[in-house]
Amino acid sequence: LRQLMQDHLDLRARTEEAAARISAGQPAVRGPEGQTRTWRESNHPRWLTCVFGPVRVNRIAYRGRGVSNVHPADADLSLPAGRHSRGLARLAVLEAVRGSFDQAQAAIERRCGRVLGKRRLKELVVAAAVDIAAYYTAKIPTPCTREMPLVIQVDGKGVVMRPEALREATRRAAAKTAAAGRRGRLAPGEKPNRKRMATVACVFDTAPAPRRPHDIVHPPGGRSETRPPRAGPKAERKWCTASVIRSPEQVVADAFAQAEARDPQHLRDWIVLVDGARHQLDLIHTEAARRGITAHVLLDFVHVAEYTWTAAHAFHPPGSREAETWAADRLTAILAGHADRAAAEMSAQAAAEQL
Repeated sequence: LRQLMQDHLDLRARTEEAAARISAGQPAVRGPEGQTRTWRESNHPRWLTCVFGPVRVNRIAYRGRGVSNVHPADADLSLPAGRHSRGLARLAVLEAVRGSFDQAQAAIERRCGRVLGKRRLKELVVAAAVDIAAYYTAKIPTPCTREMPLVIQVDGKGVVMRPEALREATRRAAAKTAAAGRRGRLAPGEKPNRKRMATVACVFDTAPAPRRPHDIVHPPGGRSETRPPRAGPKAERKWCTASVIRSPEQVVADAFAQAEARDPQHLRDWIVLVDGARHQLDLIHTEAARRGITAHVLLDFVHVAEYTWTAAHAFHPPGSREAETWAADRLTAILAGHADRAAAEMSAQAAAEQL
């Protein structure tokens, strides 16, 4: 594949040379500043590292006194300013968002060989993200009907930081923990006093998708094959933002501003999806009241299911049929609109267990 890429570039170089000889009397090439390049010089090479490996690009340079060279072939091939191709930059971004930079570099090396160092990998990822804000600013939301709900989703994500990047209170707590000595063992996933909380928000449109409780939670004995589960809603025209630097108030306000740009007259049903964090709920209610918006706040069912399964394992052995049946009954009742009754039954059972 690398040789095929090289042969393609060589053929383009010969074609460009032949076309230049035919059009020798045509107007000269102009640079980005408008100045004419009156001289033409063939065989100007540059290296390009792509997903198949390094290749050599020969092209014609159009030159002028006191100005930089112009290479029309670079624009025709959409070559980047640096050495690494846009395909390799795209691969770097796709791998970087899945894990650490070390893991991304290892994944690229397994696929493409040693074509990219860790420092250059970071530079490609940063360069790919510089125009995200401008892209969202220029993007015009697609109009929707009043029957299409407008959804705002807000969540928090702890991000492990270097010690000097921690917030002051967290840094002092980390120093105090370090002075007290190391603990023998941490809980799974625990990273005490090493994180900053990033606020993540998303705005999207979705078409209503009515479902039954058993479409989401299967009965303990399994679903019947005679009635397949209905498909859930699909997010469309997503807008996402996240920040570990800006305050949660600013991120929530940005999300509401994006939603209001899609529905300035507040004619659609506004749904806010949260994980139950009290601080986020306070910010959402405050922002909605400030803008005069009636929002329907929904608790993410995944978090509800996690808490319900924790309670099921407190009453029954983990992995048992009894725990599965117990959790399925409560989750089905919650989806059917009987959350108060399910919570009361859990409290009563917990009180009975203590007795």
